[in-house]
Order: sequence, then structure tokens, then C-alpha cells
Amino acid sequence: MATTQQVPESEAATAIATGTSRWDLVRRSLVRRRPSAGGLFEDSSLQPESPVDSVARNDGEGDKDRQEVDGNDNANRDRSAGKFVSRPSCPAHRRVKESPLSSDKIFQQSHAGLLNLCIVVLVAVNSRLIIENLIKYGWLIKYGFWFSSKSLRDWPLFMCCLTLAIFPLVAFMVEKCAQQKQISEPVVISLHIIITTASVLYPVLVILRCDSAFLSGVTLMLFACIVWLKLVSYAHTNSDLRALNELTEKGEALPNNLDMEYSYDVSFKSLAYFMVAPTLCYQPSYPRTASIRKGWVFRQVVKLIIFTGVMGFIIEQYINPIVQNSQHPLKGNLLYAIERVLKLSVPNLYVWLCMFYCFFHLWLNILAEILQFGDREFYKDWWNAQTVEEPVHKWMLRHLYFPCLRNGIPKSGAILIAFLVSAVFHELCIAVPCHMFKLWAFIGIMFQVPLVLITNYLQNKFSNSMVGNMVFWFIFSILGQPMCVLLYYHDLMNRNNGGID
Repeated sequence: MATTQQVPESEAATAIATGTSRWDLVRRSLVRRRPSAGGLFEDSSLQPESPVDSVARNDGEGDKDRQEVDGNDNANRDRSAGKFVSRPSCPAHRRVKESPLSSDKIFQQSHAGLLNLCIVVLVAVNSRLIIENLIKYGWLIKYGFWFSSKSLRDWPLFMCCLTLAIFPLVAFMVEKCAQQKQISEPVVISLHIIITTASVLYPVLVILRCDSAFLSGVTLMLFACIVWLKLVSYAHTNSDLRALNELTEKGEALPNNLDMEYSYDVSFKSLAYFMVAPTLCYQPSYPRTASIRKGWVFRQVVKLIIFTGVMGFIIEQYINPIVQNSQHPLKGNLLYAIERVLKLSVPNLYVWLCMFYCFFHLWLNILAEILQFGDREFYKDWWNAQTVEEPVHKWMLRHLYFPCLRNGIPKSGAILIAFLVSAVFHELCIAVPCHMFKLWAFIGIMFQVPLVLITNYLQNKFSNSMVGNMVFWFIFSILGQPMCVLLYYHDLMNRNNGGID
């Protein structure tokens, strides 16, 4: 049984003389007793159990009158405890603390309130800009923005997109022959190089030979690049599985750190699923979800339609007037060019963020839900990146960066190769639909190589800070993309007008 509250001898003697009960003495002692600084009762539900409660709980044979007294005691004790809350003598400063906005504390707490403030400010500012733009230019979105009779002339690009399925089929036949050991490994590698190269060159030739719309050309080139990346992953993964399978057939022990989760088995079903799955990294099987959430898919489709409309509105209502009223940034007045770039940076950033959200979040999640694809980590928190030193995409790490390191290429060389491949494909996706090769996209991607040195230096100099992240956002949103948009637009206009700016 728990011990009861100790009552002073003088009070005990008084109780004997006056006939006061032991329970009243204990209650008075609790009321008079001043709690310690660390034990003030901010919440009555968090009060420690008193001796009265302990005795009353263990004395299960007490009569009904005593239970009523105990209930009254608890109520009185709750009221008396409130008298000691936040007393003037209670210490207000107990330990060393940092200010919430100090550099050591700011990234260790929630910023939900500041995020809500930013959203309110953005809504207010952009609402004013929308009204001002409508007053100045009127409604600029014309009929036929999404579809027009000119789009019917792009049917060769549509047919080319459909025939891209031939290349995965040929790659499967090559892998099937390799599994049956009908062709040697060097022949397999050579055939895969021919197949992947043709999967990119074929759409390039079709676009260059047709007078197609820019949007149609970009769409076809994106599909072609995705097919190329998937075919490289398919060939590379099967080659590695084939090499490991040969080692096990010879009875050689594999390294302990090598986890063989899949056996070497060339299956058309696995290839077909891989070609439509929202991933660029091939493996014979993937984690799958149990069911398809139809209501969830419908909500994501509605969001996709809304944000696509927002992108179209910003492009037609804001970006087009700014670009059309500008001069070539490398041929005009410097201050005027800076003003155009700064004015273009905000709507261009909005379009890029909407495009990222629509494709990498909404569309890939919709596709994953329909195919019951389990791994939904299509991107990481790249917006918090403090450096741009290493490639973050799984395909780049799996099939380019780490293979370079395993073959003795230094880390800096592997990073340079990764940026080089990325720059080539960015240039193809923009230059080919524009029917001109100015290498602005290529230069923009390769400019990130010295940015690696800058961000690494700043991060090492100012440890535990986001200086590198701020430099990344400044280059990305203000200097990089708006400048490329102006350069490509004016070069395209010069080409269409016969070199007249």
C-alpha cells in the first residue's frame, strides 16, 4: 500500500485535541504545501497522484461516505492547485535557448505559419497582376490554343511516336537470343547500341523533315528520350544479371554485400510493364499496391487539368507579351535586357513549377495508381539541395555515375560525364523542334559544372547554412531559364524572318 502524506507532530496533537480527522489534516497539508519550481501544475490532468488518491484507491473496503469525501477532496485540490500556476516567484528562464529566427534554430522548427503567409502574399500580389494584365492587354488566349487545324499536319510525328514500340520489341529479341546463348556478349552490346541510337535518330529525322508545331516536336522528342533511357537500363540490367548468372553457374561465390534479389529471366511481360511503368530503371519485378483507388485517380486528373490550364494561361497572358516586346538579350541594351529577364523570371518560374507538379507528381502518380506501381518516390526534396555536386536521379546514379566510378574514372570526371549526357538530351528536346542548333540549352546545363565548385565552396565556408541553396535558386529562376527563353525565341524569330531581328 502506498505511503500517506506525513503530518507534523504539532498538527497531530492539535487534531487529537480538537477531534479533527486524519483526512482533513492531509488535505490542509496539501493546500499549504508549496510545489517546487519544476512541479507547477499547468494542467490538472498532468498532476502527480496524491497520497489521498493512493489511499482511497487501495482501500477498496471503504464505505460510500468516504468515497464522497474523496471526490470532494479531489475537486478542492484541483481548485487549489490553480493558485500556484505561473506564480511571480516561479522562474521564467530555466535553460539556454536560441531565438527562433537564429541561424542555428531556424531550420529545426516548423515554418507552416510563414508558408501560409507566403501563400496569402502571393495570392494578393498575383491577383493584382492578373487584373492589371487584363486591363492592359485584354484576353489574349485565342481560339485554337490547345488544338487547331494546323495540328492535323503533325500526323507523321504521331505515327512516329506509335512506331517507337518497335525498338523495345527488337531489344527483347536480342536479349532472348543472348539468354539462349545464340549470340556472344560483344554482339549483344553492339546490337543494343544500334537499337538505342536508332530510337533517338529516327524521331530527330522525322521532326526535321516535317514542318511541325513546336509542341508536337517537343512531345515526340520527350517520348524518344524516355524510350532511349529505358532501353539503356533494360540492356544494362540484363547484362549485369547475365554476368552474375554465369558466375553462379561456374560455382563461384558472390560477394557478401551483393544481394541477388532477381534471377536472370528474359520475360516479355516484364519488359512490356516496364515500358509503360513510371520509372526509367528496369528490374524484373516491382513492388505493387493491392488495389486501384478510383476516386483518388479522379481527383488527381481534375488537378492535372486545372494546373495545365494555369500553365496555358500564364504562357499566353504573361510570357508571350513579355517576350514579344523584348529585344535579343545579347544584341540590345544591357539594362533593358536585365529588366526583361527579371520581368520574365517570375511567370517563367510559375510555369516551370506547375510543369514539375503536373508531370512528376500528378501524372506519374496517376500512371502508378492505374498500373498499381508501388514505389512512388519519383523525386526527392531537390528544392532543399545545398549543392549540385552529384546527380540525384536514380537512372543517372545506377547506369552512369557509379559505373564510371567502378571503371576507375574519378568522381569529378563522373560528374562531368553525367552533366554532359544531360546537356545533350536537353539540347535535343529543344533544338530539334525549333529546327536550329544554337546550343543554349547545352550551355545552360554545362554552366552548372562551375556552379558545383561555387556551391561546394560556400557550403564548406558557411557550414550548416543554406547559402548554396540560395545560389542555386538565384541562378535557376532568375538568370538561367528566362535567359534561355529569350535567346531561343529571338533566334527562332530571326530564322523565320530571314535573319531580321
